[in-house]
Amino acid sequence: MFVRLARRTAAAAGLAAVVLLLSSCGLQPATSYVPAVGPGSIKRIEGLGKADITVTSKNFTEQLVLGKIAVLATKAAGFHVTDLTNVPGSQPARDLLLSGEADIGWEYTGTAWLTYLGKKAGIADKAKQWQAVHDADLKNGITWGKPAPMNNTYAMAVRSEAVDKLGGISKLSDIAKLPVKDRTFCIESEFNSRPDGFNPMLEKYGLKRGAAKGVPEDNIGIYDTGAVYSATDNGACNFGEVFATDGRIKALDLTILKDDKNFFPAYNVGPEFYTETLQKYPQLTDIFAQITPKLTDDVLQSLNYKVDVAGEEPADVAFNWMLDEGLISKPQ
Repeated sequence: MFVRLARRTAAAAGLAAVVLLLSSCGLQPATSYVPAVGPGSIKRIEGLGKADITVTSKNFTEQLVLGKIAVLATKAAGFHVTDLTNVPGSQPARDLLLSGEADIGWEYTGTAWLTYLGKKAGIADKAKQWQAVHDADLKNGITWGKPAPMNNTYAMAVRSEAVDKLGGISKLSDIAKLPVKDRTFCIESEFNSRPDGFNPMLEKYGLKRGAAKGVPEDNIGIYDTGAVYSATDNGACNFGEVFATDGRIKALDLTILKDDKNFFPAYNVGPEFYTETLQKYPQLTDIFAQITPKLTDDVLQSLNYKVDVAGEEPADVAFNWMLDEGLISKPQ
């Protein structure tokens, strides 16, 4: 109890700074709107009483949707929820959970392993990557729930209408079979220099950057992150670097190539719990175990699409999906 109190006291200034930052950026801590919710397959916890819980997330589309899913799930279970989603920056969101100022968040196994835990290389095997992160974070006071099938890792995509023109290409190893003139790439600057990025990917798949018979420099275009998707769709290159669950993949009808040599680290998302909170409310494990198996790549692409392309509110997207899945109900 003393440890948690000390952590909360020490973190108060940090939380105030995050809230101040949100305000100064013209953002809200996402408390302004979430639909009213009733129980579905997620039932109200018996004897819960007036239990408080805080949910956090980062401030990009997928995290906002996932954050709202967590808010709605805990509301349906009977918690009084403080919605602290939409935190600008990965580290501030992580710090809120480490300090106990937040009780629940969503994180990617590869991000935690490489960025927060400082490991030099990711683990391609999804189960092994999750287990490694789970075990390492226990000492930090964070307990990971089981991961979702969705894997928001880097990927290479091709515009769907070019698949047949490129010999029915379906996997990364097929690129080396193409004529050099067809080995054209659109990538962002960060991916161009990452240790799990473009150059080692080419090497893994038997291609040498800059070589006349590999991937000549003239075949490589460096773009801003968002521009990679449109450049790939417009035919500026055959292969564009994307994030596997981005809604623009669906919107632009891009096709993901299979990483058949397992180069990219696993970035499966999973719920994270402040361990003391989970010990107090172990029912949270079962609540989120109903949600995570449903979160596939296709589902997240669809949910992200509804926000980024169709212009829907993350809270509405989360609510309607959970309602369709029977996880929650409309309040009576």
